[in-house]
Amino acid sequence: MTIRIEKLALESACKNIIETILNCLPNAFKGTVYLIGAPPDLTATRVTSGIIDRERKSISWGLPERSDYNPPGKQWKDYRDQPGRPLEAMAWCVEKQKSWTAGDPWHNPRSVRLQVEGILEDNHHMEPVLVRKKDLYFEDTHLLSYPKNQREELLWQDSDYMVVAVIKIHFQPGTIQMGSPETKLIKTLSRVLGTELLSVQLRDHAIEAMRRLAQDKLDSCNILADSLRNAIMKSGLIFSLVKLELGYLRDSWEKHLLAGAGLVSTRKEAIEALNRVLLILNHYNGKQSRDLVEVQNRFLELYLSPDQGENWIRMQIEERWKDVMRTHTLSEDQIREVSARIEQLKASLRLGQDQAVLASMTTMGEDLKREWTALIYKSTDRVGVQDLGRIIEILKDPSLKLPSQEKSRKTLIHLKTLIEIMSQLEESTNRVLRQVLNGHAKASFAGLLNGSGASSPADQHS
Repeated sequence: MTIRIEKLALESACKNIIETILNCLPNAFKGTVYLIGAPPDLTATRVTSGIIDRERKSISWGLPERSDYNPPGKQWKDYRDQPGRPLEAMAWCVEKQKSWTAGDPWHNPRSVRLQVEGILEDNHHMEPVLVRKKDLYFEDTHLLSYPKNQREELLWQDSDYMVVAVIKIHFQPGTIQMGSPETKLIKTLSRVLGTELLSVQLRDHAIEAMRRLAQDKLDSCNILADSLRNAIMKSGLIFSLVKLELGYLRDSWEKHLLAGAGLVSTRKEAIEALNRVLLILNHYNGKQSRDLVEVQNRFLELYLSPDQGENWIRMQIEERWKDVMRTHTLSEDQIREVSARIEQLKASLRLGQDQAVLASMTTMGEDLKREWTALIYKSTDRVGVQDLGRIIEILKDPSLKLPSQEKSRKTLIHLKTLIEIMSQLEESTNRVLRQVLNGHAKASFAGLLNGSGASSPADQHS
């Protein structure tokens, strides 16, 4: 097993990360993501490539070039380092779990085209996407069969990580070097892709950032303003993932409480009762009723905060029932039943805060229970970084006893880190925009983001 995602979802995640990088880095013009299959084959397969046009307004996608890495891909035994065969950057990234930067095409020892055909490749940077073995295989990592390198050493035997993908970004000549801000951004975003690919097996998408210094006042302002708008738009994905994870925690918490109290879900009970009323009306198969049944059943799959849930019930369920009552004759008992069940649905949104149900949870202290429920039932639009930090701390408490508790904690740690990165990027960009607008056109954007524009040779092997 390695990252296994439905093809369209995989392509969507890869296109998203390529688009993010190309929009953030004005000197980048092409991006490719390769999926690395499970050991021992470690088949490297190009998922998709994107090339941005000269106006940097649109990206064309596909796999137009002939390549050994196009589907069905290339196995480890065919691209690893081996005497008598050209060295490949892909082999370095997979074996060493480290990045490779080709800042000087004439002296790139891992350029296959230069070695075989004498043709220079573009300046590029390749970054492995790492995911913890335990996140993919849980406790069964000892069952993995690792391939060997040319020295007959097993790969990754002493590493906590696996390479699940490799990102390759092409740059304009002479605009990329080891340790540059661009490589650091790509490294950061490789972690985002790793989190997203892992989450899509649990579901949904990942991230982005912005950057780059402009040369004159007007162009710099336009570039940075566009980058800022793009980053803010993309950062909405992070908060969607936070909402999804908090909803999952609420659902796990409620199921845990119900099981401990020996109760059944009042939410499911209410939905089944509402569906029965439609069935009794003999209009169950009408379009209006079918839509209502579909919406009601869908509500069972949503884990909304109380405020959002009440609004959803009112707009999606209550209003539809009013339409049913206008077009069909219901008895007074049926009207009372529908009204009572809708109120029961609303009450179910706060089941995890119900004191009578909470009393069944005896493994947690009362103060911790109050704090936990206040945090996870808080409106997700008002959950801040400090709240996430406290939720992460509470998830370390063994008395909580939730399924996938540790996995949720790790996911929230990644998302909290990304939120902080985005906030820093937004703050730095706003600072540069203010300086540009005030006439400081030569302000160093890279310096503001990283504290230094200096590069380090170690980045090629880090």
